[in-house]
Amino acid sequence: MFSLLSVVISLAAILPPVLGEYGFCGTGYYCLGGCDPISSYSLDSCKPSPVCHAANYTLSDTSRILSNYTYFNGNASEYDWVVQQGSIFNATSDGEPAIALTLTENNGGTLLSSTRYVHYGRITARLKTGRWAGVVTAFITMSSLKDEIDWEFPGNATTEGQTNFFWQGVIPQTTNGITETGLSDTYSNWHDFTIDWQPDTLAFLVDGNVTRTVKASDCVNNASGVIQYPNTPSRIQLSLWPAGVSTEPQGTIQWGGGLINWNDPDYVSAGHFYALFQSVSVQCNDTTPVNSSVTSYVYGSNVTLDTPSIAYSNATTLINNAGKLSGSNAVPGTLVSALFVLALVTQLL
Repeated sequence: MFSLLSVVISLAAILPPVLGEYGFCGTGYYCLGGCDPISSYSLDSCKPSPVCHAANYTLSDTSRILSNYTYFNGNASEYDWVVQQGSIFNATSDGEPAIALTLTENNGGTLLSSTRYVHYGRITARLKTGRWAGVVTAFITMSSLKDEIDWEFPGNATTEGQTNFFWQGVIPQTTNGITETGLSDTYSNWHDFTIDWQPDTLAFLVDGNVTRTVKASDCVNNASGVIQYPNTPSRIQLSLWPAGVSTEPQGTIQWGGGLINWNDPDYVSAGHFYALFQSVSVQCNDTTPVNSSVTSYVYGSNVTLDTPSIAYSNATTLINNAGKLSGSNAVPGTLVSALFVLALVTQLL
């Protein structure tokens, strides 16, 4: 007869060790982009994050975009982007080849994430937004600890954009969001939107012109003394998502321009809403010069409780079991674990 302690030990040995991007525990690709090292079993439970490389990404070349992120094995030299949700297709607008991110009533929108991380740098996305109430176009950076920097374009306000930033997912009592006005129609015209993220300052630009600057020194929480400023390696994310649906909070629906009209003639005609992304350029500004042997960022022991330390590493970013699922009968590892637990408990009863 097994003791309760042995059951606990047995279960602990098979339970997934990491917390993924959306709060799910798991193994394999859950250990990659978005894996939260602080909330996981240990700081090194998540795989190291591929280090920043300066690049100009032409998104119409979809050979570098993996359409199913569950097959990604951490090799950022093979793919530049992964589709985490939704679908994309090639499009051309004003003679410029691009990709379209889609939103349908059933797909919940589209999210495209970079496979490499940026730990400070200058990132520019060339894009055309949607134009429909409740439909949000977004170009952001997001870290595994939920540091976030945003350019977002809510609803049908096509002469505006919104800039925002967050530290470790904390929602401040007073929003950091600012509305940038006076843009030429963002649905009809291509614009270059830039996030210039440096250790001490954060600047937002439109077509090369600075519209807003934030100083890290102005982001001190007076109660704790912590500088609540984005400071951890982040992926670049491009998305089209539904703010105007009944499952969202009322404040989000209002911010997004109201409920989505699924009977809009544009939607009925095409079968989807869309936003266009032509390119993304990345200039890296790591706090320490990176040589050719460095492959990744890793989290070290905390300098303080609220400021995780970031180190450069030559550790591999690869996992061994991504990309091995095939066909509609493939069983996720978390389900296998659950079945094993059930079988174990049955034997003990």
